[in-house]
Amino acid sequence: MVYPTHHRRIVEELMGGKFLLSNEEHFNSLKENEKFYAEFFKVSFDLELVMKPDYYYLLSKDTQENFSRDVSIFVAILAYELDRDGKNFTDAFDYHEFNFEEIDQYFDNSSFIDLIESNKTLKDAESRRTLLNGMSRRNIIFKTFEDRFTFTQAYKVFVDFAKDLALKRMKGETEQTETETT
Repeated sequence: MVYPTHHRRIVEELMGGKFLLSNEEHFNSLKENEKFYAEFFKVSFDLELVMKPDYYYLLSKDTQENFSRDVSIFVAILAYELDRDGKNFTDAFDYHEFNFEEIDQYFDNSSFIDLIESNKTLKDAESRRTLLNGMSRRNIIFKTFEDRFTFTQAYKVFVDFAKDLALKRMKGETEQTETETT
């Protein structure tokens, strides 16, 4: 069987938890063969290929990994602290270059310090560096220098997840309130 160009690289990177970004050469091969890859990952691994204009990733309905949870918490806390600091977090994520020291200051002075201290991935500077290195390997951030990075468009997966979760909770509270009043 003849596979699309860059097939092995596409499969290895997606199966390794990476986001394939639009600026990568194999992105176009994946985009040109979306239907093939959607079926390939569904039939072969029971995974859903999620296609966005700027990136692709795989989604599993059966996952026990904590990395996505930790990244979601990291993004949520950083977004909250940036907003509290008077900065629009989406503008900051899209256009700002962060350094590790700046991240540490936000987390060390966060109003969510109890949550941070109870999470082994976020509790201290060294743990956060390990998380950021993992985010770099998966194309969620791009390291510009050893201690500096920018977010890639892949961060939006975690923002969308948080937004969907908040909307579900608000809807659940609304339904509960309506039931209580009738």
